[in-house]
Amino acid sequence: MKKQEKIVVALGGNALGRAPEEQIRLVKHTAKPIVDLIEEGHQVILAHGNGPQVGMINLAMSAANAAAAGTPEMPFPECGAMSQGYIGYHLQNAIREEIHNRNLKVPVATVITQVIVDKDDPAFLKPIKPIGAFYAEEEALALMKQHDDYQMVEDAGRGWRRVVASPKPVDVAEKDTVKILMDSGHMVITVGGGGIPVYRDGNALIGIPAVIDKDYSAEKIAELMDADYLIILTTVEKVAINFNTPNETWLDRMTVDEATAYIEDGMFTPGSMLPKVQAAVLFAASKTGRKSLITSLDKAKDGIAGLTGTIITQA
Repeated sequence: MKKQEKIVVALGGNALGRAPEEQIRLVKHTAKPIVDLIEEGHQVILAHGNGPQVGMINLAMSAANAAAAGTPEMPFPECGAMSQGYIGYHLQNAIREEIHNRNLKVPVATVITQVIVDKDDPAFLKPIKPIGAFYAEEEALALMKQHDDYQMVEDAGRGWRRVVASPKPVDVAEKDTVKILMDSGHMVITVGGGGIPVYRDGNALIGIPAVIDKDYSAEKIAELMDADYLIILTTVEKVAINFNTPNETWLDRMTVDEATAYIEDGMFTPGSMLPKVQAAVLFAASKTGRKSLITSLDKAKDGIAGLTGTIITQA
């Protein structure tokens, strides 16, 4: 049997569906390749996105506030915490059931996780992540007058939407809790949706409206837990350069230097493959022997075995 690895898996929020009923169904499929890795003896930490889910929660709370006088508005960090809780609830139940179906004895726990960012991160000067509902221009301008911290932009002819910053993660507040659980044999679900963005103010952690990219947060927790592997799951089996062109080439391996050159040449789409490759490069470069793998959910086990996916290494 191959060496047992400590693995952080980053799962996209879109893989979880857009409604609770759909999510319950999809996570049963998601659980199987995750438990495949556990069954092989690997230690697994699961990170996940929350794009559709936190948008749904934010929209529902905004609609409730507009429809019923006295219904409080829900700050965006709290919406992120809600999404972590309900996604974690579904994931841990599906993974626990699959573990028991295979007669394994691995506890599963979700940690509601705060990810610390720098309040002075330049990303706060240029918010780019759209959240919530679409509005007419007049409504958007009124909302910006009503809320000092709102920035609204026109979104591809579909209406106006609120945008928030996407800062880089600096630290994970609950890292010690995650490590204790991991060291005691738990499979841990953490940094959900990239984590609840907070900044330090003395001894306090203050929530801030932002969306941290889940691939960067997965990379950060992988470093903090001294993982061997970071697996970033996507909709394709491998990474391609010149994607969707006659010169399209699917890659089995990249060194950190090769991947960096491809990034500088604009080979990866921003908001899609680019942050995945950037996070993979950060982890592979962070310590000798660390590897990143980008592949699809169903190919994670084969990727660890070196049979598919795109592996990123230092050299």
